[in-house]
Amino acid sequence: MDKYIIYDEETQTYSMDPEQAVRDDVEKHHWLNTIKTIIKDWRLYLMLVPMLFVFFCWRYLPMYELLGAFKYSNSSLDVADQQYVGFYYFARLINGDVSPDFWAAFRNTFLLSFYGMCFGFPMPIIVALFFNEIKSNILRSTFQVMTYLPKFMSTVVMTTLTIMLLKQSDLVSEMGVVSNFMVKLGLISEDVGASGLLNGPQYFRAIYQITGIWEGAGYDSIVYFAAIIAISPTSYEAAQIDGAGKMAQMRYVVLPCILSTVVIMLINRIGSLLSIGYEKVLLLTENSTSYTVYQTAEVVSTWAYKQGMATSGEGGEPGLASAAEMMNNLTGMILVIGANTIARKATDVSLY
Repeated sequence: MDKYIIYDEETQTYSMDPEQAVRDDVEKHHWLNTIKTIIKDWRLYLMLVPMLFVFFCWRYLPMYELLGAFKYSNSSLDVADQQYVGFYYFARLINGDVSPDFWAAFRNTFLLSFYGMCFGFPMPIIVALFFNEIKSNILRSTFQVMTYLPKFMSTVVMTTLTIMLLKQSDLVSEMGVVSNFMVKLGLISEDVGASGLLNGPQYFRAIYQITGIWEGAGYDSIVYFAAIIAISPTSYEAAQIDGAGKMAQMRYVVLPCILSTVVIMLINRIGSLLSIGYEKVLLLTENSTSYTVYQTAEVVSTWAYKQGMATSGEGGEPGLASAAEMMNNLTGMILVIGANTIARKATDVSLY
């Protein structure tokens, strides 16, 4: 405290440092100032109520069902009344009777997400850079609408279009347009095209990634495009004076300026690395005539869905499904914490 006390030799008195006095006053009246701010901007805080309600009902209340991962599955009883079995389901997942199938699904989940991060994450940045180079507002708006549109289509519509373009099924009486085109180019045999690319396990991951880029690259580019247009024009002018061309401006001006945005989005992407919804996978494989496609298509969410529901005429095990999803989510949490720590130490930019 001595460094905050000032001694006046003329009057031989002590006084508090003015800056420290201000800090003490702010701390003393912190809650009073907070209440005044809330009252002043009450309309803004009122707008938070619906979001908090949705977040509470759809994020926090479902956590109660996570107790099912530690309870014996009994649909006739509430989760709180079910018999406690500890880590029984987790032991089965790690090294039990269902561990081979679970780890195979976990591996497929990781590979699909990893490939999506490697190939899908850079695409919105490239699209945003492309939009930034289009000088005509009308032309740029047209391309933006065309790339944003797939994001606003439902998963059912997107997967149906994919099935119609790729394979012969109940929806299409002839070979799909894309499959026919690939046959003409000699990329696949006619037998593979006729039977359907989605029936081949070696093609599923590529199809999943390409459709994911088709669906989300345009919409995800909004964040990067907003960061790019916020760059000061003087930075481009200085680079042009130094003789930098378009590619050099992208490398030395645009990319460094949007680096913080890229890091934050990458951390968020790593956090959802193992979060693959079951809807798209199930819709892409529901018309498959070959069981071998599940060698690469089965992910944790679809595996848990099948375990939780009745399978082969027998009762499902919701507890096992909850344990699988919990392990998946805990792994994702560890990944995002690790990525955030590495980003904070390497670039001084972090999510929190």
